[in-house]
Amino acid sequence: MDALKSYAFTVLERFLKYVRIDTQSDPNSPTCPSTEKQKNLGKLLVEELHQMGLKDAELDEFGYVYATIPANTNKSNVPVLCFCAHMDTSPDCSGMNVKPLVHKNYDGMPIVLPTNGVVISPDEHPELKNQIGNDIVTADGSTLLGADNKAGVAEIMDAAHFLMKHPEIKHGKIRILFTPDEEIGRGVDKVDLKKLGADVGYTIDGETLGHFENETFSADAVTVTIKGFPTHPGFAKGKMQHAIKAAAEIIQLLPKEFSPEHTEKKEPFIHPTSINGGLEEVKMQFIIRAFETPKLYELEELLRSIVVKVLAKYPKCSYSFEVKEQYRNMKEILEQYPKITEYALKAIERAGIKPVVSSIRGGTDGSRLTFMGLPCPNLFAGEHAFHSTQEWVSVQDMQKAVETIIHLCCIWEENA
Repeated sequence: MDALKSYAFTVLERFLKYVRIDTQSDPNSPTCPSTEKQKNLGKLLVEELHQMGLKDAELDEFGYVYATIPANTNKSNVPVLCFCAHMDTSPDCSGMNVKPLVHKNYDGMPIVLPTNGVVISPDEHPELKNQIGNDIVTADGSTLLGADNKAGVAEIMDAAHFLMKHPEIKHGKIRILFTPDEEIGRGVDKVDLKKLGADVGYTIDGETLGHFENETFSADAVTVTIKGFPTHPGFAKGKMQHAIKAAAEIIQLLPKEFSPEHTEKKEPFIHPTSINGGLEEVKMQFIIRAFETPKLYELEELLRSIVVKVLAKYPKCSYSFEVKEQYRNMKEILEQYPKITEYALKAIERAGIKPVVSSIRGGTDGSRLTFMGLPCPNLFAGEHAFHSTQEWVSVQDMQKAVETIIHLCCIWEENA
């Protein structure tokens, strides 16, 4: 595509602007968005979209940004595409006062950040070995960078800028969706799919250049509440039954082969995320993950059996076991729509990259959108080492993501 060959990408300029805005979400907040500051980025994005000519761009009360790139094709049967990214950053690492640094013409050596002695080594991050000569963006070592997922936001924005500047590039109607609170699992809680009006979606929230992800974990959360039998510790012999000690035994009996630190690839896990309480009552939070939903149920029953086994030794104690569905493996639905994958792989190839189909050991907004009726796999954004002070992204990878989005729009139009 000749227009792309001479295009002056704006993705880096946008990215550096966006990461300086603190958009950290808060899992303990009941509001939507969970933090009002996420709307600060949303307001900026709406302003920039208006400047591009996307007249309907809006930020709603829940912190979602919607916008439309109008169709410019004579074909009436082109499916409406949606490109989606999330604006929030993870609560796991500070996102306040991010100071992005651009390391030009990367030489393959460890990148030493100026704060806190943080070193980003190619030994720990092998993908850096494929970045020699490229420009690498990091934070200064005191915060995360926010490439997850502001790289995706910037890439969608730059692709929109290109398409509005080049009306000769034919495409159907394109909807843009930026969400809050993805990092705390609530990214599509308040999305209005009727207003969105899309037929096919793609999240731009993946890692390595060229990767396309059409499979995620199936995921549930489990809350185990143990009620103990308290007495005065001076007169406890034969009477006290301690909720904390019962909880400790449950954790001790979790099979190591099903722990995150001992699993990889498509191996499932049971992961305790918090324990709160005291002698009288303890609340234990778990997340359970498996690529096959029946295996998810097996692990839940395994956890339940451990709880029952331990509590049998504490007859004066009682427990509750609550399971909450979080999301399901998007592949169960996406297999019914092979063109969504086929066209994405073609778009990656047109951008001059070898496509790689992979699975996510996690979930995206697309996981839930897929089961809500909008099939939505995940495309690479170039983000690496997310949720940490070692987070980095390559400028050239972001530019390739922009190209891939543009080619994808063209492919859907061509094949309509």
